[in-house]
Amino acid sequence: MKKRVLVTGGAGFLGSHLCERLLGMGNEVICLDNYFTGNKQNIVHLLDNPYFELIRHDVTMPFFIEVDEIYNLACPASPIHYQYNPIKTIKTSVSGAINMLGLAKRTGAKILQASTSEVYGDPQIHPQPESYWGHVNPIGIRACYDEGKRCAETLFMSYHQQNNVRIKLMRIFNTYGPRMDMNDGRVVSNFIVQALRGEDITIYGEGDQTRSFCYVDDNINGMIALMNTGDDFIGPVNIGNPGEFTIAQLADEVIRLTGSKSKIVKQPLPQDDPMQRQPVIDLAREKLGWEPNIHLEEGLIKTIEYFKTQI
Repeated sequence: MKKRVLVTGGAGFLGSHLCERLLGMGNEVICLDNYFTGNKQNIVHLLDNPYFELIRHDVTMPFFIEVDEIYNLACPASPIHYQYNPIKTIKTSVSGAINMLGLAKRTGAKILQASTSEVYGDPQIHPQPESYWGHVNPIGIRACYDEGKRCAETLFMSYHQQNNVRIKLMRIFNTYGPRMDMNDGRVVSNFIVQALRGEDITIYGEGDQTRSFCYVDDNINGMIALMNTGDDFIGPVNIGNPGEFTIAQLADEVIRLTGSKSKIVKQPLPQDDPMQRQPVIDLAREKLGWEPNIHLEEGLIKTIEYFKTQI
């Protein structure tokens, strides 16, 4: 029997890949998006599938439907987008979580929250295990996203404890791949677009900040594996690639793989930008049997090919 699965933010970068995968697994998929950062182009190839439904809706408003599972991915996730309208960002995280949890409570659906490594803030523990409570500036320019996601996790846990809602908490670390927004200001898309256009590649500070880059297919594998665990495991669980690279190393790799003549230029470091970001994934290995399979070079080659079609 087909499961009816709701994906909020389904026209976004991760959401579109998730919709595609869920359909491939034989599910009926309802994609919800208000196109604040999502893009219909990401899911237009799915519209002919009779088991795919697209609804334009904002999760800050209540939504009523009968479903078996909910993946709550709706929220702008890049600094450019979430800082453009910080009130909208925090409303999406908090009101969106309340509305989707209410829906899960009413229908008995299992619900997964796409949380983020940003709940760890600028971490004082490295690498970051799920037991770390984080180091977040609650009034900084990134707080609308960081604290919004932290509050959403609190809401999920409260609905689980008080109303027995079946929840899953996933903390996503830097993810990249085809269908990233070309103008979202994230480091992988920035570098690839600048390299392909032959523009200077801008790095902030000395480029010695570290990030861990997970290819989108690996991320989706982890997301679905978490949803399919029994009710005794709710997370939170880190999903990310523990391979750690400096921003300068990433820039050099993008220049090499694109064959670009771009030069690297340095800009001042943004406020509250984390210096280190690397997941501990022991829990994902143990509980989900998951770890990433796609190495950075392989993933970058696929992502570069996609951006070549967009430029």
